[in-house]
Amino acid sequence: MFFIQKRYSEEVEKNNKHKNKEPSIARMTFLGLMATFTPTRWLLRMHKRKVEDSSTTEAATSTITQTPIFYVHGFRGGDYTTNKMVHAACKAKGTDKFLKATIDPFGNFILEGTWTADPQPIVQLVFKDRIAGVYASSYYLRTAFSYLSKRYHFKKYSAVAHSLGAPSVVKVEMKTSLRKNFPHLDHCALIAGPFDGVMYLGDLPNVNRLNEKGRPILMSISYLGMLFNQRRFNPNISVLNIYGNILDETNTDRFISVVSAKSIRYILAPGAHTFQEVEVRGDAAEHSVLHDNPFVINIINKFLKLTD
Repeated sequence: MFFIQKRYSEEVEKNNKHKNKEPSIARMTFLGLMATFTPTRWLLRMHKRKVEDSSTTEAATSTITQTPIFYVHGFRGGDYTTNKMVHAACKAKGTDKFLKATIDPFGNFILEGTWTADPQPIVQLVFKDRIAGVYASSYYLRTAFSYLSKRYHFKKYSAVAHSLGAPSVVKVEMKTSLRKNFPHLDHCALIAGPFDGVMYLGDLPNVNRLNEKGRPILMSISYLGMLFNQRRFNPNISVLNIYGNILDETNTDRFISVVSAKSIRYILAPGAHTFQEVEVRGDAAEHSVLHDNPFVINIINKFLKLTD
């Protein structure tokens, strides 16, 4: 699922100018393809990891168990996708400090900001390869969680993921559920997740539907993969699924159908510790602005117990 739509790209980037020069589309596509397929990933891992570190680490007391909150963007996203959510979370904690971790396809990192000493450090995760599909994004996430958990010594984490970041987070947990030396999900907030296709890329308005049990009639390869690994999703995880409907007769948030976003319930709800679902309607429910919606941010912060 590569989710390549010119219209979407223009929509999410029209008000976001990138200060740093990013890799070319051709380079990102090539490296994303290498990260997608297991046989070619070893070529990426051959490069010696480089860490550009200007961050600071606050000393946590031995009595505190830290469960960081990772904010993950989706296709064609970046730090601007999660900025408002990150700053709102910091404000709820009474601080302006958070860690920004940028990862490239070779596993190199740029670390900026502060890893705080409180129980829930905030981490804004940014992919250099901004047009990666769900399998490449999942690979980047696994690399990031593995490296950062060893650096900061955490065993559990929470995730707030928008768009393609949502199925990527789910796939990472399913892929690593049996690994004892890998951190595992505690809470996850999924926003506008394309779990069973994207408009005009595996999905069409009002074509797919959910049966009486909540299972989609039409299932993508990615969805079938998650369904097959359903039992690998840890039953101790609490899930919040947020999706949008702009009420224009398509039953979509303009790019993700309500059916696609809701379809994850059939997979996760039976085994999750808790599963909550919220539908946002109207103009503020549009895919590229849903993550900045104050109502959505407030719900997420309550879900993560950052606010009452």
